[in-house]
Amino acid sequence: MKETHLYRNKRKTTQMLLISAVFCLLLLIILLYSIGLFDGVFKAKPTIFSAGVLLVLLILLIVNLLSLRDKSAQIVLSEKYFFGKTTPLAKAFGQGNWQDVKSIDLEKVGGDTMIIVTLKNSGKYKDRLPSLLWKMAYQESAQELNIMYSASTIDLKPSELHQLFLSYWNKQK
Repeated sequence: MKETHLYRNKRKTTQMLLISAVFCLLLLIILLYSIGLFDGVFKAKPTIFSAGVLLVLLILLIVNLLSLRDKSAQIVLSEKYFFGKTTPLAKAFGQGNWQDVKSIDLEKVGGDTMIIVTLKNSGKYKDRLPSLLWKMAYQESAQELNIMYSASTIDLKPSELHQLFLSYWNKQK
């Protein structure tokens, strides 16, 4: 087991983008209704809420559509390191070393199941992450850094990806 490259599952990604597009369409209808296009009555709070959420969702949708052109591996596991681009945190973090891993857990976060890799040598990685992502990932009380990986865009179930991470890590112990 030298190196494993996990690529984007087009069907899963297309399904997620389609669901996002449907939400955008619903928010657009709510926005049009709120500004009074259908009944002539302007509603301020729903207009502001739907416009804000629609804007954020459209930006995320466009960014994800542009990322479809990326044909590189979403997760790379080798005997010495791991690398992933399935979450913004993992993408910004870059490559981690198995020797720094303290634990690997499978955890439900929101609507997704994440593989959380906990690193014990966090100071080594501090310069890699912007301050906002560092604050999200760093647990000051335990002096640990938690990097999350998702199986939502690749062709594996979260439990299978978790086992794959564990198998590579156990080889380095």
